[in-house]
Amino acid sequence: MAKELTWDDADDLGILLSEQHPETDPLAVRFTDLHRLVTELPDFKDDPKKSNEGKLEAIQMAWHAEFLDRTQA
Repeated sequence: MAKELTWDDADDLGILLSEQHPETDPLAVRFTDLHRLVTELPDFKDDPKKSNEGKLEAIQMAWHAEFLDRTQA
């Protein structure tokens, strides 16, 4: 059984977003779109209303680290 992810699982969410959107530069994604992408992940089970700018930024930075690992390797 897959882990149920919440807004606090920034690293795991960043990995999943990187896998699902490999060509997307996460720094070009608006927070409104990032919120939608996270809540559409099958393993995401948290309340969509519990997000905030800090949580979205942490997810974006985790996704960006994955993006850099893949594109600069």
